[in-house]
Amino acid sequence: MSMSNAESITIGRAREHESAHLHVSGEARYTDDVTAPAGTLHGAFGLSRIAHGRIRSLDLAPVLAAPGVVAVVTAADIPGENNYGAVVHDDPIFTEALVEYAGQPLFGVVATSHDAARRAARRARVEYEELPALLSAREALAAGSFVLPSERITRGEPDARIAAAPHRLDGEYAVGGQDHFYLEGQIALAVPQEDGCWRILSSTQHPSEVQHVVAHALGVTAKDVTVEMRRMGGGFGGKESQPALIAAAAAVMARKTGRAVKLRLDRDDDMLLTGKRHDFWYRYEVGFGDDGRIHGARLLLASRCGYSVDLSGPVNDRAMFHVDNAYCLEHVDIVSHRCKTHTVSNTAFRGFGGPQGMVLIEQVMDEIARHLGRDPLEVRRANFYGIGERDETHYRMKVEDNILEPLVQRLATESDYHARRAAVAAFNAASPVLKKGLALTPVKFGISFTATHYNQAGALLHVYNDGSVQINHGGTEMGQGLHTKVVQVVAEELAIDPARIRITATATDKVPNTSATAASSGSDLNGMAARDAARKIRARLAAFAAGQAGVAADAVVFERDRIVAGEREWPFAALVKAAYLARVQLWDSGYYRTPKIHYDRATFSGRPFYYFAYGAAVAEVAIDTLTGETRLLRVDILHDVGSSLNPALDLGQVEGGFLQGVGWLTCEELWWNPRGELATHAPSTYKIPACSDWPAEWHVALLERAPNREETIYRSKAVGEPPFMLGIAAFQAIRDAVAACGAPGCRPPLDAPATPEAVLRAVDAVRAAGR
Repeated sequence: MSMSNAESITIGRAREHESAHLHVSGEARYTDDVTAPAGTLHGAFGLSRIAHGRIRSLDLAPVLAAPGVVAVVTAADIPGENNYGAVVHDDPIFTEALVEYAGQPLFGVVATSHDAARRAARRARVEYEELPALLSAREALAAGSFVLPSERITRGEPDARIAAAPHRLDGEYAVGGQDHFYLEGQIALAVPQEDGCWRILSSTQHPSEVQHVVAHALGVTAKDVTVEMRRMGGGFGGKESQPALIAAAAAVMARKTGRAVKLRLDRDDDMLLTGKRHDFWYRYEVGFGDDGRIHGARLLLASRCGYSVDLSGPVNDRAMFHVDNAYCLEHVDIVSHRCKTHTVSNTAFRGFGGPQGMVLIEQVMDEIARHLGRDPLEVRRANFYGIGERDETHYRMKVEDNILEPLVQRLATESDYHARRAAVAAFNAASPVLKKGLALTPVKFGISFTATHYNQAGALLHVYNDGSVQINHGGTEMGQGLHTKVVQVVAEELAIDPARIRITATATDKVPNTSATAASSGSDLNGMAARDAARKIRARLAAFAAGQAGVAADAVVFERDRIVAGEREWPFAALVKAAYLARVQLWDSGYYRTPKIHYDRATFSGRPFYYFAYGAAVAEVAIDTLTGETRLLRVDILHDVGSSLNPALDLGQVEGGFLQGVGWLTCEELWWNPRGELATHAPSTYKIPACSDWPAEWHVALLERAPNREETIYRSKAVGEPPFMLGIAAFQAIRDAVAACGAPGCRPPLDAPATPEAVLRAVDAVRAAGR
């Protein structure tokens, strides 16, 4: 059998999102929109208001007496395991005696309405024995407080190389966390079924994890719990491990009452009790030559993990892996501290630790350039990975697909980088109040789960006897367009119009043992699994057509909604109907596991990534030195997605990822008061980027004619996470503008996020140092 040599049916075409018409009409159904069973009750959490302490007494009588309340639920009502931690079992659904962060769930309330449940939860009378609280990574580091042992990667002889280098610098730096701020908050609907079974609707990136956590909490097995998820209103990593808490609590509430329970978090509660991006504190020492090339480096990364492990292990591992970004560090010592604090347990977030590693090395590159009085781009290029030399990472993986230099060169030329640097310098010399800054930063991001066993996926494909098709796979849709790409893959393989295909809700009773839709691997894994299933069915159809026409199976051609075999030709639907009548199997499963990857966690060595995705951004900003206000004036981006499956979706991911990265580093500030209470837990106090923050001038392009060198789905590359790190260019441009306020070679003491207050402090510091 063969495919037609005609133009591709869907691959590489800018097709609309499969639910776009539902999104714009308001008809797209999310978990909260699903019609609940009659008699459904509503849940809410009762939260701790202290950061650290022992519970002396918990009086829930006022809660039970509140209007509309049906029941209260505590740890004692959990028949199975009181835990939702997937890696280490240190995350209680309801804490019993010890409070470890302000906002930790103490109990649950079940009432006849959402409002009644929330109001009742505030009536609890709690007495605590307060204990000292560690609130920052630096405090925890000084106290030796860790959720996991510290880790180290050493390559070469960094101490000797630093000591012998012509130039040396050292410093400290900090970058804040980030709230996911998905438009749809955390929510679950738990529905008891017959014979001890359960149906769980959950807004989750990881249905299988929710399935197992709910089963363990209820004291049943995975076969008794079905988790379903059609779409999320955003995830960004915040719905990878966190939804298990919501679903498990809802299930325990439903078990106690014997009725369906919906648990939907208010935005304030959501921000208080769910984890964030890990904030980091860094210390670095670096030795380098006159050209800016690093001879040796010592890097310390300390992250605030919160009170429990959650996903802090792999997040911090990936930060260590990506601390090189685009640069070959031949002699380096990297120490990673996973600090335990009395704050919410931080979790997965787009980039999964990679951004926190990259911002450190980009800071170092800029410091080197300022010290030497060189263009930062020259210093960056001097440190790029080479081809055939200087091409091995500090974790012993060869960089075999390096396109950094030509990509950056093209962007520098097309953005007119060098002429604009001169123009920025001229502007700053003549402008005492407003200052401009310009920066070009690259991205090299590894694609695959570092936990090798997660790099697998399944799909289930049905071809009905009227020629319509239904596809189900283990990935989840959170707006990124994964379902659209999977539909395109099936349409391409069967050579049919995508309108024939219906994609159904992700469900654990259709495809089991799924991995989270994370690590930018959704299309790589699920696209290949869907293709495997489609090819099995296509082979059967080809064999059947070949038998009918008296030709060899490899002579059968699939074209646009028709199959040609010798002198015979059938519309797709007609051949399917004939095959059904001939008892040909028209459904099948598909499976894929990523090849080549291997990784020894004990030695931090191997090939944890299948390939790398690359990109670069040029950002130009202006700052007001009187107010600290910053404005992004222009951005130029060139990003590598291999052979794009859908350029429209990929461009959207690049643009959105960049702006979310800018938000992390400029305006999204999480602030805890001295008592450990998060004060920025609503849109009124936590600022994410708005439409007005997008620059007036922008040039965003996908790298063309650059297919993935590895055999991915149609040679495409992942696009979910890599563009996020492009936002680093905006932060470094702000530092460039701040540096224009001081003497040549000054090192602006600007941590992220670069809020107006932070920018003003940095401006004052460089001006004072230059006097």
